[in-house]
Amino acid sequence: MENSVMRKQAIVKYDIGEFLEVEDVVAIEAPLTIVINGEEFATMLCTPSHLEELVVGFLAAEGLIRTYKEIQKITIDEDKGFAYVKLEKVSLSTSDATTKRVVGSCCGKSRQFYFQSDVKTAKTVVKCSSISVEQCIKLMRKMQEGSDDYQRTGCLHNAALCTKDDIVISRSDIGRHNALDKIYGYCLMNGVGVRDKVIVFSGRISSEVLLKVSKIGIGILLSKSAPTTLAIELAEDLGITAVGFIRGQRLNVYSRSDRIICDKELKGD
Repeated sequence: MENSVMRKQAIVKYDIGEFLEVEDVVAIEAPLTIVINGEEFATMLCTPSHLEELVVGFLAAEGLIRTYKEIQKITIDEDKGFAYVKLEKVSLSTSDATTKRVVGSCCGKSRQFYFQSDVKTAKTVVKCSSISVEQCIKLMRKMQEGSDDYQRTGCLHNAALCTKDDIVISRSDIGRHNALDKIYGYCLMNGVGVRDKVIVFSGRISSEVLLKVSKIGIGILLSKSAPTTLAIELAEDLGITAVGFIRGQRLNVYSRSDRIICDKELKGD
């Protein structure tokens, strides 16, 4: 049972009037310090799986790289929690690049340098194909049914890179933004085209999540949860279709609804 995502933990459980000593499965949270060209850049709190994808996606999202080829070498020391990265060049100023910061596993204020790179890394989606209501519902169902790590721990966010009909890859992490960075890193490392892809997501659509999807370059974001006001505004500005509350046969479209096609069988025609 123990792996890079979860481990067994002895706990005391109260059940129907008595305490029981049992084993539970708990999600692993670990620090990963990214060192760029010999200088410590940031420490991330994450689920220690697919770490190279996480680092690559994170560097791209923060504007340090545009392509995977700009990375000369990545060495991951999982035991000590370090990722050593050698870049051809560093686009941040020396003072920015060498300031040590902690990146939390939750969204919002824990990302202390959250706004610094958004202007140059966020992408406006100009062209994007449409998707049907039935396809949205099926993709959400497929991601949830395949989320074994979440079902065992109840403690992870899931993100899936999809075509309109099926899941390409799925990644999980204690941090919702980390799961998206892993998706981004996978795309860069494997040369995956994203114009025809969809992101399916387990958590709420915050402004940070919306920006992550924008940076990847994907125009449709599907979630089982709700968006924030700022996320909706950004979705409109960046040309992203944000769909939330995908549950059962229902969903809400919060932006760019022209890309969502209503299925006749769901309308009852």
